[in-house]
Amino acid sequence: MDRHITAQLHELRTELAPNGDQPALVRALASGEAPLAALAELAAQQQRIITSDRRSLLLLATRCADRPLGAWFATLADGESAALRTLPALSAACGLGPDETAARPPLPGCQSYPAYLAWLALNGRPAAVVAALVANFTAWGRYCAALGDGLRRHYGFSDEACAFFDFFARPADALEQQAADALAPESPGGSDFATAREYGTLLQAYEQLFWETLAAAHPVTARATRPGR
Repeated sequence: MDRHITAQLHELRTELAPNGDQPALVRALASGEAPLAALAELAAQQQRIITSDRRSLLLLATRCADRPLGAWFATLADGESAALRTLPALSAACGLGPDETAARPPLPGCQSYPAYLAWLALNGRPAAVVAALVANFTAWGRYCAALGDGLRRHYGFSDEACAFFDFFARPADALEQQAADALAPESPGGSDFATAREYGTLLQAYEQLFWETLAAAHPVTARATRPGR
């Protein structure tokens, strides 16, 4: 275990953590005040995002297939595959079938994050991409934890319907340590972490744009209920 790299990853994660409260839509869904249509849109957009991100991570794994970083990216891609399998239950709980989910058009603000990750897969410095992704995990995980709890409390969603959020809400400590171990043979220096800061700043900005786009498309106007209730 390289304590210096672990410390740098922790410092970067702390620096890039969003300031202030959760996104407005996360708070509204967690408290039962958001329209269910916003959650249905989230599920449809995530279907596209997860599919794209998985391919981007596999490309990154291929770019460094003979290095420990390759195995780390492949592990992330496996996680995206697992998350993708949980999405049909979430969509169904929102009243969307597979065809309806696929027919939802992409929202540019929601698809900016996967578009940038695809750019990183082609052009990014792999060591810096690892550090940037680790820094992005914590905020996304906290949002997912709040959503999983709120959907159970206020919308009557089952564990199966919340499995997508539960998957990402799990602590990322082990994955972060695996990242540090994978980075150790790379001997990342100051320029790598400076580049990771650049990548991470943009990833966080695009994630916030995702939430803002959903909120703009489905304003909070009244307390939502599950279909048929």
